[in-house]
Amino acid sequence: MSDFLQLIISGLSTGSIYALAAIGFTLLWQASQTINFAQGEFVMVPAFFILVGTQVLGLPFPVAIGFGLAVAVFILGFVFKRLVIQPMLPHGHLPIVMATIALAILMRELVKEFYSAEAQTFPALFSEETFTVFGAVISHQDIGNLTVSAAAIIALQLFMGRTRTGRSMQATAQNPGVAEILGVNVQRMVLYTFMINAALATLASVLISPIYLAKFSNGEPIGLVAFLAAIVGGFNQVRGALVGGLLIGVIDNLSAAYLSSEYRIAGPMILLIVIILLRPQGLLGTSEGRTV
Repeated sequence: MSDFLQLIISGLSTGSIYALAAIGFTLLWQASQTINFAQGEFVMVPAFFILVGTQVLGLPFPVAIGFGLAVAVFILGFVFKRLVIQPMLPHGHLPIVMATIALAILMRELVKEFYSAEAQTFPALFSEETFTVFGAVISHQDIGNLTVSAAAIIALQLFMGRTRTGRSMQATAQNPGVAEILGVNVQRMVLYTFMINAALATLASVLISPIYLAKFSNGEPIGLVAFLAAIVGGFNQVRGALVGGLLIGVIDNLSAAYLSSEYRIAGPMILLIVIILLRPQGLLGTSEGRTV
């Protein structure tokens, strides 16, 4: 029982990080009907921005995190929206899909070429010390990751629901035409959404890189799991992405422990198939009507 509890807490910790990336999928879809297939790379790259800050610029780690966040928000938020997504929006979804897949490949190759193909150690925010609860060995890192992720998601929800800018972003997501008539700067709200996605990806990068190290190949598996989480929870609901991320984190951990590490992705994939067959809109998602 203690081992099971330990796996659950560890799974929730990892799942909360997946949820941050999955929420990014959801936010971009709500704001601009965009699916960013480079989302995993958006989580991978900020770790290297931060390492450049510490190893090249000689910045203290906390300052390097701020540096990495600023660079990520500018490049992965502002530049990505203006130079990649905005020119392709009038041409439909397929060009955006192809562009983001190409961008993911480009980002992986650039990191491998200009930084290193070797995995890099990444400083941890929290101690690796452990404590015992009901016989389960829990690490400070797991609790810290879960706490920081939860705080970020709560802060996002409060921002979206309690501030004028957040409500304008929600109005833009629900009906951009009506929002524009009411005086909302729709393009600015969409840009803010892309920048928030970059900030969430940076936070996910800071939390997950000490666990999996910083390496160019991290993006593909992280992006896949985050995409699964968004679909399972409901692609058009932030709370759905949160539930999907936590659920997949736990299932992933249990599959690795009780089946085999080689089949750890099988559990989430089976869950995805079941959800698509029984509830295509996701656990907490809502059906969307489309004009065809």
